[in-house]
Amino acid sequence: MDYDYSDLLSKAQAWAQVAVSEGRLSAERAQALLALDRRCPEQLFADEALAESPRPMIIAFMGGTGVGKSSLLNRLAGQAIARAGVERPTSREVTLYHHRSLAINRLPAGLPLDSIKISQHDDAGNGHVVWIDMPDFDSVELGNKRLVLEWLPHIDVLLYVVSPERYRDNKAWQLLLAEGAKHAWLFVMNQWDRGQAAQFDDFEQQLTKAGFSHPLIFRTSCTEPDGDEFGELMNRLKELAGRQNLAELERRNEEQRRRQLRQALQALQASFSEQSYSGLFQIWGTHWQQAEAQFQQGLAWPMQQLARHWASNLGQQHDIKLWDDWAQNRLQDLLDESVLQAGQCHIPTKPLKAALQAVGSQAKKNVANRIELAGRQAMLKPGNGLQRVSIQLTAISETVLPVAAMAVVGYQVYSGYYHSAADAAAYLGTDFAVHSVLLIGLSWLIPFFLHKKLQPSLEKAAANGLQKGLQTALASIRADVEQIIRSEQSRNDQLRQQLAEITEQCAGPAVTALDKQSLLGRVLLEKP
Repeated sequence: MDYDYSDLLSKAQAWAQVAVSEGRLSAERAQALLALDRRCPEQLFADEALAESPRPMIIAFMGGTGVGKSSLLNRLAGQAIARAGVERPTSREVTLYHHRSLAINRLPAGLPLDSIKISQHDDAGNGHVVWIDMPDFDSVELGNKRLVLEWLPHIDVLLYVVSPERYRDNKAWQLLLAEGAKHAWLFVMNQWDRGQAAQFDDFEQQLTKAGFSHPLIFRTSCTEPDGDEFGELMNRLKELAGRQNLAELERRNEEQRRRQLRQALQALQASFSEQSYSGLFQIWGTHWQQAEAQFQQGLAWPMQQLARHWASNLGQQHDIKLWDDWAQNRLQDLLDESVLQAGQCHIPTKPLKAALQAVGSQAKKNVANRIELAGRQAMLKPGNGLQRVSIQLTAISETVLPVAAMAVVGYQVYSGYYHSAADAAAYLGTDFAVHSVLLIGLSWLIPFFLHKKLQPSLEKAAANGLQKGLQTALASIRADVEQIIRSEQSRNDQLRQQLAEITEQCAGPAVTALDKQSLLGRVLLEKP
């Protein structure tokens, strides 16, 4: 499926803005993508203006101060339509020269109408071209440079105008190197009446080194026009403005912009692929084991004090800090260390740090509540299961055994009394009384003693409960941190997958290589 470049760029920049806002991508890394321009020559014309015929080609005169750009446009028009001479360097004016049938009544943002002079003509031979006289790029007026940069994305062909004295101008040359692959280029050495062949040859060598194959360079002179190459320049521009060449320029411009977008996305993919969450998990696990042992040792004393307080005061209010400042600081140090380790694993630290801060800020309250709740629950059911069963049995025995012993003694008393009535013998004796008292006493004393001895220690029960609560709380902290790391990994995997999909969509139809001897091959600078 062939995706529109503007839609792809919008999607990619929206992705980058989300990644930057979440802190998963630095603004510096995203700058190359966010700085890509979706502007193009088609945006200068309303859709309805192009409904019946193809858009015209946009050709701009560009160069330094005093090289004669405006004079060339005036010569083309046959009249003075662009400012020239000494007043031009301070002018912020852009001159548009186009056929009267073409309505340019809507300009993109950044191209103010008050800085544009529009001149029209009735020459049908130039009806398929819009000529633009650009401000001097090297002017002391900073607004001129801004205007040039605003107009550049809307231009198809740049006429790079130099003079014999200024063909090595560095500012304009740097712009050529930066914009070389985005436009078609023709070169004009104006004021040739003052030029020399060595200067022309040197200029041609510079262009060849920059990457142009057989660059088209025309020698012109507006003061002595006889015999110069201005007519040949116009013929080449008319040939270049043909519908087929214009379509090919649009395709190559689209392919170039897709290539830049794809390269920017691939650079971001490389940064995402460096992330090592498995390494962070391993580091966190090692550090947590060490910290958990320290927590167990460091909190043993306050838990022992609380257990002793509850045992002697039956769980009344206390002012003992279970999760004290030492424990909180140790946990915060551990979380901060995890953030630093994440950075070394090329993992975005900003969202991870925010999530871990929430764990740290809630730990003091949550851990203390868990520990105390577990201690109180342990005091409700002290001891283990066997102890509780044994206590219940001895409690029952305290009642059942004495009653059984008294029943036995009572039966013997009754039986002795019955038999004594028959033979007039005494039925109660000292030995019987002593034995009966011992039997009843022992039947109560033994289970009573065992019941007391089997009672678990409240202090020990509270200490065990507090220890269990601490283990549960620490396990909860570890689980929370690991869940945060997994969530971060899932979110970053999601962003990486979205980035891969957009990058894949940037692969447009292949553009065939140009014949270096053809017109397009000579005016286009192809860069990998």
